[in-house]
Amino acid sequence: MPETSASRPASTILLLRDAAKEVEVFMMVRHHQIEFNSGALVFPGGSVDAGDQEIVKRSDLYSGGEGLSESDRGFRIAAIRETFEESGILLARSKGSNTPVDARRAGEIADAHRVALNEHKISFMSILADNGLQLALDTLVPYAHWITPEGMPKRFDTWFFLAAAPPDQLGAHDGRESTDSIWVSAREAVEGGESGRFKLPFPTTRNLIRLAKQGSVSAALDHAKGMSIVTVMPVMTKTESGRQLRIPREAGYDGEVFEVGAVG
Repeated sequence: MPETSASRPASTILLLRDAAKEVEVFMMVRHHQIEFNSGALVFPGGSVDAGDQEIVKRSDLYSGGEGLSESDRGFRIAAIRETFEESGILLARSKGSNTPVDARRAGEIADAHRVALNEHKISFMSILADNGLQLALDTLVPYAHWITPEGMPKRFDTWFFLAAAPPDQLGAHDGRESTDSIWVSAREAVEGGESGRFKLPFPTTRNLIRLAKQGSVSAALDHAKGMSIVTVMPVMTKTESGRQLRIPREAGYDGEVFEVGAVG
């Protein structure tokens, strides 16, 4: 049995918008040279870092964090930062405002700072402070909590959040960690995973299948607000045909044991 590494805190956001017939979600293709999930179609997100913890201590830089633990705030701050880094979409408000920054302002901030942020030449905290912004933590609704199985070389303790994409913030991949981005219905993404058009990680597939049952952004958010989140850490076993993953039935993914194909 390989030695189990500790799991790193991480966050991801399912950014949603209403389309003609179905809810669409923003997804990106991870760069083939990235060590974790290379080439996969994923939601924007990544690890909670030290800078996120610094922002936790600056309550003037976010709103909607009342009643949340420092850990919970850190997960949400990381989710918003990673989403901005990877897509340019910014879930924030100007100080003293109740409305999200509009697409023009978000675009200006992204044009001015996103490259430097990705190159670690400027901190997210500085961007927020210099532009009079507060992260809108209350726009994120917890949706799922997954921990990478024991025995894997790289493990994450990941919170998935739902959020309505701010109007007209369309998003664009960064060309570094991700090489393509699309707005896609959950149904189409799942079908693409089945056909081989997309490479989907197992947790991504399960959350897309769950999302596909909702007919609108508001319905998806209301459903998430009414859920009790059950932590999922799949138990993996090898079978003659490949691998089998067992997850808690009460987590709400329409099953307990899933065949996930050939080992390799």
